[in-house]
Amino acid sequence: MRIYPEKLAQDLDRKLHRVYLISGDETLLVQECADQVRAAARRAGCHERHVVDSSDRSFSWQDLTQDSSSMSLFAEQRLIEVRIPNGKPGTEGSKALQEYLDHAPESDTLLIVAGKIDKASTNSKWYKAIDQAGATIQLWPVNAEELPRWLERRARSINLSIDRDGLTLLAERVEGNLLAAVQELEKLRLLAGDSMVTAKQVAHAVANSARFDTFALIDVALGGRSDDSLRMLHGLRSEGTQPPALLWGLIRELRLLRGLMQAVEAGRQPMQALNEARVWKSRQSVIQAAMRRHSVASCEELLSLAAHVDGCIKGYAQGDPWEQTEWLIAGLARDGKPTLSRSA
Repeated sequence: MRIYPEKLAQDLDRKLHRVYLISGDETLLVQECADQVRAAARRAGCHERHVVDSSDRSFSWQDLTQDSSSMSLFAEQRLIEVRIPNGKPGTEGSKALQEYLDHAPESDTLLIVAGKIDKASTNSKWYKAIDQAGATIQLWPVNAEELPRWLERRARSINLSIDRDGLTLLAERVEGNLLAAVQELEKLRLLAGDSMVTAKQVAHAVANSARFDTFALIDVALGGRSDDSLRMLHGLRSEGTQPPALLWGLIRELRLLRGLMQAVEAGRQPMQALNEARVWKSRQSVIQAAMRRHSVASCEELLSLAAHVDGCIKGYAQGDPWEQTEWLIAGLARDGKPTLSRSA
């Protein structure tokens, strides 16, 4: 059954389904929905959690099918979490997911966290099997026109009041980065207390945030300035910025770039693709520069490296997160080839 994100909490209060598929490109929204499922699973007695990632080079879909037939030594109920960053399990994965649903213990809960799933995949056997056995939650990007209203609702949820000009300015500053937007709202709540936040206060608070240097770094890399982007990376590291904050923005831009290149390969003109993707006009020039250097294949390679960086950060892949992030930024600033040299 399909569940809308805003109805997920209410549905979880009623029942914990056998399987959940949460998909989309908006990392913050996906993460928040996944956290709701994890919390509900813990409340239901799933105290053991097993996580597998399809982008990990050591991953095998047999791991999932083995999980479906094995019994836990430590807990009667388990949460099995499968991450599919590209949203495509492939032929082997499709069979494994269907086999899991056929044989998994009723006490276990399967949580699948995936990237954007295209329309064709929603008609696939594996997707329909999940939709029939449990719940599917699809999350969509918040576009430029919707962002001020999204910010207003989010602000209201934390008892923060911002005037219309303040919301418009904040939307322009965060440029669709929902994670940064939420962090800015929390900071404004602390600064403003019970007072109405104005555009002047937003301008002052957001302008003083070093986090927005990460956006500048990404734009410099998109523009092809490799040396400058690496110098900025080293500066952010020395200021205490952590790899996950950088990786979120890099993955978002790589997915956007891949989608644009796919549109161009399908016959769209570059500007047409940019406008259809609702790319901010202030950023179109740097993204066009990246489009001239990259292809769908190089974007896929960079996204694969980004998944590896994520694994390094979380401890299940080998490599230093900062070193791997350097390769990722260098690949984005050039043509993707530096990613071929990453360490195992």
